[in-house]
Amino acid sequence: MMQRQTSIICLVVCNVLSMIGAAHADEQVKPNDQLLRHVVLFQFKADVTPAQVQEVVDAFAALPKKIDAIQDFEWGTDVSVENKAQGFTHGFVVTFRSKEDRDEYLPHPEHKKFVQLVGPRIENVLVFDYWTKK
Repeated sequence: MMQRQTSIICLVVCNVLSMIGAAHADEQVKPNDQLLRHVVLFQFKADVTPAQVQEVVDAFAALPKKIDAIQDFEWGTDVSVENKAQGFTHGFVVTFRSKEDRDEYLPHPEHKKFVQLVGPRIENVLVFDYWTKK
């Protein structure tokens, strides 16, 4: 069952990447005309309490004040009527000005501290990065 879900997620990600690539194929976009979006989806373990979920949300939302490389941050919970979230309940979008900023963020001590907090509470996580115009 898990392998089937993973295959479906991979198929969706590949299709989205193809669409993004096709949409930008004819455009001459300069690197400084783009932003890097880092999308993170969480599926929490069944035994994680609402207070523990809120602690994760608060810790993630605090990262922009601790890591200068983050240009923007937003988050929300699934409200789709399509019933295709596959157990993912919380989505986060972290925006960077460059891949170098993202590369600074990932090993940053504050990010690592956050990963240690969230890791034991997560059943599944999906991370998807893409470029967009400013």
